[in-house]
Amino acid sequence: MVFTLAIDGPAAAGKGTISKAVAAHFGYAHLDTGLLYRAVGQRMLAGEEPIEAARSLAAEDLEHPDLRTVEAAQAASKVAVIPEVRAALLDFQRTFAQRMGGAVLDGRDIGTVICPNADVKLYVTASDEARAGRRHKELQERGRDISFETVLAELQERDARDSARSEAPLKPADDAVLLDTSDLSIDEAVARAVAEIEKKTHA
Repeated sequence: MVFTLAIDGPAAAGKGTISKAVAAHFGYAHLDTGLLYRAVGQRMLAGEEPIEAARSLAAEDLEHPDLRTVEAAQAASKVAVIPEVRAALLDFQRTFAQRMGGAVLDGRDIGTVICPNADVKLYVTASDEARAGRRHKELQERGRDISFETVLAELQERDARDSARSEAPLKPADDAVLLDTSDLSIDEAVARAVAEIEKKTHA
């Protein structure tokens, strides 16, 4: 059975956590497509040309220990505006989406560009303040000394860049179900996502 679930949304809205939980719940494979761009961004930070980095991306690049850093996130957003980078990563994502047994892909353009015919599309969002609060707490727990205001500004800067790019801008698909996690616990958000998927699978 091929079943594709597309989950999009801005940083720190909860889409990664929800995607992993939903994939585990239904037994689907999961791909955090943002890691592909973070890996390309990380190689760019190391001095490589981003288009060539995208074309030669290997599985081990996704295991780099610094992919979850703020620097990697900012670099990912910068390389993601390059059409040739997006094209190089397109086939990888679409092939993953068509694997047997079901697939969950989360990112910023899954429902609009990568998998426009996905069986279920969710757009996970939250207020800027809620997202910045989550990311600030996460960074503090990792020992990063950074102010809430700086985290908020960086999130808003990235949102603006991702939403304004000409190639695959960040936006919900017309037929996506909006899931606002601002005031939801992780368990509540996952339960709502599961309920939306079950509506489709039992329709």
